[in-house]
Amino acid sequence: MSVLVAGVGNVFRGDDGFGPEVVRKLSGRVLPAGTRVEDFGIRGIHLAYELLEPIDLLIVVDAVSRDGKPGTLYLIEAETEGEIASAGLHGMDLPSVFAFVRGMGGRVPRTYVVGCQPADLSERMGLSPAVRAAVEPATSWVCEIAWKEGGRPPPNVEGR
Repeated sequence: MSVLVAGVGNVFRGDDGFGPEVVRKLSGRVLPAGTRVEDFGIRGIHLAYELLEPIDLLIVVDAVSRDGKPGTLYLIEAETEGEIASAGLHGMDLPSVFAFVRGMGGRVPRTYVVGCQPADLSERMGLSPAVRAAVEPATSWVCEIAWKEGGRPPPNVEGR
């Protein structure tokens, strides 16, 4: 199974850097064969081009405003054929990415969004304390999804 984990967000906008930070943390984790992890930042069009290659599962990691308490994590199964309410890719939202892929003759994979409620999206570097505390649980959540969808239990090894 091929899995793409896509961190998205603008590291110069505070908590919007959540996706890139989770992707950075994933570099030390054991993931199933066929899993690729990449920081797309604010380049939604690059994600769209990546999806033109056959991928079975897409996991998008991003700051997602859902009116919850800052640092709250959400797992959203994205509608790949219609609109979804959130998970913007900063200039090219997820429905636009999916429409582009379909328009180019590609197939949109099943998609999950691991989102975190931001506290501060102002122009600054670094995550707020609440969002920083959510990075490790989100990283583990992404690993669990990748292993579960790969049809195997996660290994019982250091670094998972």
